[in-house]
Amino acid sequence: MKVYNPKIGMDALNVTPISQANAKQRAGRAGRTGPGFCFCLYTERQFSDELMFSTVPEIQRTNLSNVVLLLKTLGVDNLMDFDFMDPPPEDNIMTSLYQLWLLGALDNSGNLTTMGRRMADFPLDPPLSKMLLFAQEHGKCSTEMLVIVSMLSVPSVFFRPKDRVEESDAAREKFFVPESDHLTLLNVYLRAKQYKFDPQWCTRHFIHAKGIRKAREVHAQLVDLMKQQRLTPLSCGGSWDIVRKSICSAYFYNSSKIKGIGEYINMLSGIPSSLHPSSALFGLGYTPDYLCYHELISTSKEYMSCVTAVEGEWLAELGPMFFSVKESFETTLKKRQKERLDAANMKKEDAKSTSERKDGSKTSESSISKLSESVSRGSSSVVAIPGRAVSGTPKFMPKKRGRLGL
Repeated sequence: MKVYNPKIGMDALNVTPISQANAKQRAGRAGRTGPGFCFCLYTERQFSDELMFSTVPEIQRTNLSNVVLLLKTLGVDNLMDFDFMDPPPEDNIMTSLYQLWLLGALDNSGNLTTMGRRMADFPLDPPLSKMLLFAQEHGKCSTEMLVIVSMLSVPSVFFRPKDRVEESDAAREKFFVPESDHLTLLNVYLRAKQYKFDPQWCTRHFIHAKGIRKAREVHAQLVDLMKQQRLTPLSCGGSWDIVRKSICSAYFYNSSKIKGIGEYINMLSGIPSSLHPSSALFGLGYTPDYLCYHELISTSKEYMSCVTAVEGEWLAELGPMFFSVKESFETTLKKRQKERLDAANMKKEDAKSTSERKDGSKTSESSISKLSESVSRGSSSVVAIPGRAVSGTPKFMPKKRGRLGL
């Protein structure tokens, strides 16, 4: 059973006992078309006491990044209080939120960003959506990235029969690109497209014809989705370094540093991991210092699935929250001198702005005092009124009229 570990971000294939519901279902298959028997390799006591009643729901043992992103687009803000039918562990939800924040789908407050809304429009895992959008906006290599994403969305297209192991390995090596397994998948798709996805050609090269046709269907659907978003696929014209950088933009948190020949160590969790024998980078003599892998699978040991060689500068550029380029002593001194000059300039600017504010306040105070003086002077001044002397008595006195009457 495939179980996701949220603490280290790794899928483990664990051997678990069968459940009672699963056992009953398998027992029902015996005698479906005719009389038959079902032999159980456990006792009745073990069936009733040790086996679980039903299998663990998949939502409780997988990565929930896609589910969390869809719930965010539907307006669900508090995922801890959401009424799931089978509530997943809180660690899975928190890890998924953290991964979406790293990809830029969520802001620091946990709200959905513009990038997150665009990622939700694609029916893909969030890292694959981010990889596709980054290739369109920054890398200008979305045509190649559409092929890689469609090949990652289907099971492995290579098959390795037990009686023809060496022959199948030799046929697979013809498609290898030493820097990347992702570019190897791109090379396989382009060669199959060149031969019009001929089933006989696929069989000769130990490639699943149904798998490559399924990848072609997924590719056509993704192209239609990009056209709906008014995005025109762009090609890099064979410059595959920008394709590797686009892959690094979505999987920089799944990065490993070389430890030995074919052995690497995760740069964030410190988990030792190895190249899978089927990888294009295995046994070719080319061991890059840094790798980004699609997923980490634990079987007999921890293997990196679908790896790509990346540059250390790309990790520092695309994942600044985790990585930084170590500078020399001279560069550090120059950087410190520049910081001191910037701080001194900022202080000068602050002092200049404060002095200007003080001068402005002084001029405003003087203007206010002048205005008040003029107002007070105006209140004590004499107002000229026609017919009135300066002393305030009327200049022309009206004549007294005598009384009329007896």
